[in-house]
Amino acid sequence: MAGEFLLEIRRGTQSALLVIREAALPSWPVDVSVAADRVEVRSGGSCEAAALPAEVRLAPSSCRGLSRLPGEGLHLRMRLRRPPPGADLIFALREILKPQKNYNFYCQSCGDIIVKDRKFLRVLPLPSENWSALVEEWCCHPNPFARSTLHPQHDDCFSGDTFFLLNSGNESDVPELPMCCSESGHHASQIDSNLKSKENTRVICKRCKTMLGEKVSSDTIKYYITQVIFRPSEESFSPTPRSQFLQSMVAQCLVELSSAKSTFRFTVTGDNEKIYILIWLLNSDTLLVESLGSSFSHNGFTQFGDIFMPSSGPVGTWNAVKVLYQPCTKSRNKELADAWENDIGVHPLKFPSETCLELLLILGLSTTSLPPSLQCMNSFQVAFLKM
Repeated sequence: MAGEFLLEIRRGTQSALLVIREAALPSWPVDVSVAADRVEVRSGGSCEAAALPAEVRLAPSSCRGLSRLPGEGLHLRMRLRRPPPGADLIFALREILKPQKNYNFYCQSCGDIIVKDRKFLRVLPLPSENWSALVEEWCCHPNPFARSTLHPQHDDCFSGDTFFLLNSGNESDVPELPMCCSESGHHASQIDSNLKSKENTRVICKRCKTMLGEKVSSDTIKYYITQVIFRPSEESFSPTPRSQFLQSMVAQCLVELSSAKSTFRFTVTGDNEKIYILIWLLNSDTLLVESLGSSFSHNGFTQFGDIFMPSSGPVGTWNAVKVLYQPCTKSRNKELADAWENDIGVHPLKFPSETCLELLLILGLSTTSLPPSLQCMNSFQVAFLKM
């Protein structure tokens, strides 16, 4: 049965949903046998079996709700004999990037060094995006911070929900800004006016021309967490496939914000201020077990030039978050998007517009890789983001 099943495990409820593909059920009748460490399907004189990862142990006596859905296969719910080891998914940029330690920053797309051997004396979290409005509400006198900006000094790194703020100073490694004309002297004379244009504040990788962030001021650059990778200077750099990296970073961001702010709805907005996706975090305690080559997994990820494959063996196991989402491109779901945008219970996430489209594609591919009966919930589409 290798390549023919999907197991969705909830750590919190210690429950599991097993889907055995119809392709693994060549003839009827079939006999499905569930053991603590394996699943077997017998049909005629043949027997197909799939061994589960060591950390997953089922409780066979709890099996219930066996049903066959045409075109999908068998669905079966059960309990776990023991919960899989917990996963610490809460992610904080300021806790990973340490002060008094040298780091290199790399372009995630091509691996080119953006910032080389940089040591920060301070790594500080930025307040939430609506902090200024809160000051206005709570202060009985004019906002003392109204004319001040939170910009890092040369030895500072400020971290937001989806970005870093670094002081560019006079470093030679600073990526380039788009050139509006071929004459560099004329460009230099117009730098102030260019910074007023949103398009001209985009910071571009010198090698692959991917957008990395934005020029916030003359000496401050915002780098998006989906575009860069940082490593201690003494460590070697190895590239991470794009779809893996993007899924993991967005998933960890959702988990951190839901834990810190008790919010589970998010708008994903591009640097052009347009809303691309509405995301509702359903749960963050999921463990996905998929067999290698399953039609439920890896569907279409070659469009990114990589495949999110299991690390080893015929069965792959991933920590994942389960989300509901709605695309908002081409004015789809505009009324809902407007309502979410004006709802204080919805948290905005901002990424480069190209990254928003990548994320939307990843979500769509995840949805289509699921059995049809599991693709929708309450008018939203269902997807998993793997860690």
